[in-house]
Amino acid sequence: MKFILPEKKKLVYEMSMPIRWGDMDAMGQVNNTIYFRYLETCRIDWMQSIGCLPDANGDGPVIVNAFCNFYKQLEYPGDVIVKMYVSDPARTTFETWGTMERADQPGVIYAAGGATTIWVNFPKQKSHDLPDWMRKIVT
Repeated sequence: MKFILPEKKKLVYEMSMPIRWGDMDAMGQVNNTIYFRYLETCRIDWMQSIGCLPDANGDGPVIVNAFCNFYKQLEYPGDVIVKMYVSDPARTTFETWGTMERADQPGVIYAAGGATTIWVNFPKQKSHDLPDWMRKIVT
C-alpha cells in the first residue's frame, strides 16, 4: 500500500531535529518506527504553536490513521527537516502530511507520510465539528 501526498496542500510548519545515534537500528540506518516519531514530533509542535492543546474535559484532535513511505535511508549523524502540511478539511476531519529531508540535502525527500486527524469531544468520545478557528488554519 502506498499513499501519495496531494498536489494541493498547505505548508503550516517546519522544524529541524537531530538524528540521534539511538534512532538507528542494527543495519546502521534510522529505524522505520522513528520516522513516525519525527512526524509526530512535528505535528505536536505545530499544534502547540497554534494553541491546539487537547483538553481531556473538552475537545481536541485525535489521529485515526497514519502512514509513511520510505524512499531513502536516513543515517546518523545529521539533522532531519520535517515539513508539515494540511489539506482536505471536512466537517470533523482534516489531513496532515509530512516530508522528511536531510538538512545537508535540501529538497531530497527521504520519507513522506500523513495522518487523518479527527476532532473529538473527549468526555462523549464522539467526533465533533472542527472549530472555526481550526478550520481557518487548515483551509
